Amino acid sequence: MEKILIANRGEIASRIIRTCRKLGIRTIAVYSEADAGLPFTKEADEAFPIGPGPVPQSYLKGADIIELAKKEGADAIHPGYGLLSENAAFARDVKEAGMVFIGPDADVIEKMGDKIEARRVMMEAGVPVVPGTEEGVATLEDAVSAAEGVGYPVMMKASAGGGGIGMVRCENEQALSRNFDGVKKRAMSYFGDDRVFIEKFIDDARHIEVQIFGDTQGNVVHLFERNCSVQRRNQKVIEESPSPGFPEEAKVRMLQAAVEAGKAVGYTNAGTVEFIVGPDHEFYFLEMNTRLQVEHPVTEAVTGFDLVEWQIAVASGKELPVKEQDGITASGHSIEYRIYAEDPEKFLPSPGRITELSFPEREWVRIDSGYAEGDTVTPFYDPMIAKVVISGNTRKEAISRSVQFFSEARAAGVRTNLPLFETFAGSEEFSSGNYTTDVLAGWKAKKKEEV
Repeated sequence: MEKILIANRGEIASRIIRTCRKLGIRTIAVYSEADAGLPFTKEADEAFPIGPGPVPQSYLKGADIIELAKKEGADAIHPGYGLLSENAAFARDVKEAGMVFIGPDADVIEKMGDKIEARRVMMEAGVPVVPGTEEGVATLEDAVSAAEGVGYPVMMKASAGGGGIGMVRCENEQALSRNFDGVKKRAMSYFGDDRVFIEKFIDDARHIEVQIFGDTQGNVVHLFERNCSVQRRNQKVIEESPSPGFPEEAKVRMLQAAVEAGKAVGYTNAGTVEFIVGPDHEFYFLEMNTRLQVEHPVTEAVTGFDLVEWQIAVASGKELPVKEQDGITASGHSIEYRIYAEDPEKFLPSPGRITELSFPEREWVRIDSGYAEGDTVTPFYDPMIAKVVISGNTRKEAISRSVQFFSEARAAGVRTNLPLFETFAGSEEFSSGNYTTDVLAGWKAKKKEEV
């Protein structure tokens, strides 16, 4: 490959550009009117406007992006995460246009993007899944019957959904009835598919995912796990590896289950198998993300591998850089914090011009940023400003360094969650390592009571 078009924006575009530059590959960036002048547009070898700020008018214009890539002589398109990254039709169109889609095969994207179908495939492969419906529920009556079968509380989810969108916890039949129509409407609005299904809600659970990689020669390996249980609105804000408080025996079984999941669908390129883990350490398949994850730097920090470089190698038809599982090891501890332009109390976006953005430089810190001082965070996109990855020889050291880092970090012009991390990173709730997916909400409620 000599030239890659990056069909994305912000920090992930900058991240991909960095590896391409290391490999001597030229890059093409596309940007919306709202993103003109952001760092990634200056870092690419070439950059072209693609449309107005709203994503349907710019970053989701797959046909226009492919046409531009062809015109400028790109060999491949890297979709990053979000946007078109899990769009099977786009992946097929890229291939039909004579270019390489840097990601898994379109058929795999399609199959795993349908959560109902993904559950069926995993059950056939012997991977444990959360108890729930095997088909979509078309009516409220079907939903109520299904929920009674698995037992409340339940999660009602959009089959084509992701990222916390299109899922609602229902404690009883009244909550299910109240939310049913709304979830179906959101599912159709966001994903063009109104099918929903019911899953048992696992109380006191942790959200742990496994990074897998496959190549076209049939090799599939894992690159260990990430704990993603610190969430707000069912969306991750802190991820770490290795996962604390998780018995080695259970971890080994989960890692192997993730590899088997990848083999079951003939997986190629980077993917993530997400599990929900109960208090008894039993784990259940949630979904497979057929792309590079936001939190992939955590895995890079503990393994020393460049996952984007692996993606490009596999997409070029090469074998995995390390195809034997025994050749993949992890050391130390790494924690990623997602820095958002948002109200740290209500978690509402805080768009505006960044008048100050200052992060202390340390050898144990990696910062993947999509913005610089003077840039404007617009309301058109997810308000993540940067990802801060802090590493140490031990988890205790990584946490200590985190507290130090956030005490020195500064941002102004927009509200951010930096103050939240400064306090939460050193809290007993987080530092104990025994936290579950409701840890942030519980910690905030406790702080409120203390005031």
